[in-house]
Amino acid sequence: MASAVRFMFIAGIALLLLQLAKARPQADLETLIGEVFKRPDTEKDSTSQQSTEEKNQQPTEKNQGQEQNNNPLDCQCVPYYLCHNDTIIEDGRGLIDIRLGILHSNQQCPCPTSNIPGIKNGPCENYLDVCCQTPQTVTEPITPTPQIRSGCGHRNSEGVGFRILGANDGEAQFGEFPWMVAILREESLDTNPEKLNVYQCGGALIHPQVVLTAAHCLATLKNPRSLKVRAGEWDTQTKNELYPHQDRNVKTIVIHPDYYAGALYNDIGLLFLENPVEYAENVDVVCLPPQGAVSDNSRCFATGWGKDTYGKEGRYQVILKKVDLPVVPRAACIEALRQTRLGPFFKLHESFICAGGSEGKDTCKGDGGGPLVCPSADDPTRYQQVGIVAWGIGCGENNTPGVYANVALFRDWIDEQIAYQGLNPSNFES
Repeated sequence: MASAVRFMFIAGIALLLLQLAKARPQADLETLIGEVFKRPDTEKDSTSQQSTEEKNQQPTEKNQGQEQNNNPLDCQCVPYYLCHNDTIIEDGRGLIDIRLGILHSNQQCPCPTSNIPGIKNGPCENYLDVCCQTPQTVTEPITPTPQIRSGCGHRNSEGVGFRILGANDGEAQFGEFPWMVAILREESLDTNPEKLNVYQCGGALIHPQVVLTAAHCLATLKNPRSLKVRAGEWDTQTKNELYPHQDRNVKTIVIHPDYYAGALYNDIGLLFLENPVEYAENVDVVCLPPQGAVSDNSRCFATGWGKDTYGKEGRYQVILKKVDLPVVPRAACIEALRQTRLGPFFKLHESFICAGGSEGKDTCKGDGGGPLVCPSADDPTRYQQVGIVAWGIGCGENNTPGVYANVALFRDWIDEQIAYQGLNPSNFES
């Protein structure tokens, strides 16, 4: 009887397993048999389930930190290994374990209207990408290769590198007059050991190591070491220009021996530099006219950083200014100047020429020593310096020309002084 009951029990179990096997995959049979014959361990399962739930519910310190930092200022979706300390890696340093690449669904890339691929207002599209701040990369400006030119007097009428659009206030283009220099005087401050550069006068490069200027700019200076020449200057308030300016110390000051300070006769002087300037797009030399040449009625340019109007209301300029002026014939200039406070007996010294006379178009205080340049008769694309800004009656008054030192009268003297210093005067031959 017992054996019959045992046989019936085993047969029933076998039949049950056969019915269940038809509904379950073969891989689940062993599991099913284990479930039928194993001993229950509810206490252990309950403890294990509770432990697992606690682990899933308890946030980690890392997760907390990521939830708090969910609003970066500017980010781009990149592979996780390209992001370190919330910044995109640019130099290839560091390796990040892939198991650290975690992005929570509440971490946003706040770039709502960007056309850059990968930047969006929401989680990154790829689960292996993370939201990382875009680096603030500073790109060094590339200085263009200067054009090779030969000879003197090349004016860059369109500017160098860029052009000021709508420049209707008399601004010169950057590098337009590459021979123009600023003569600076160093002054020491009592409360500061640093030296201050004070604008003294304008001048023009006629040789890489020689500046032509007015004697009245130099007559009171006893120590040439106190002077510095700045070539290639344009905007005096910034150094962020396409080509840098060049500073050179002055070695020797030469003033014309017949200079007369009372009426500024023979108002011409030379500065010899300790070291020559280097030719660049914004640094070059101007040509000089032959001895005794006459430039009447030529359309010329004067340049400088001087005042815009006469008197206390006038303001010195930040950007180099230019003004186009006609050279006035000598007789017409004398007649015009006699109509001023100079009176009917005024005589114009032979060391002067005149230019201008239109209202509002003139050089002014602070422009002294600067060049007056005109197109060469042999080659109108190249410029000669025919005058040096000397004096005037007011600034920009109608029918009152400005007065300039006559460079052509001193050409032989200039050549002699340059040769005496052991330099070659052929640099300014047009």
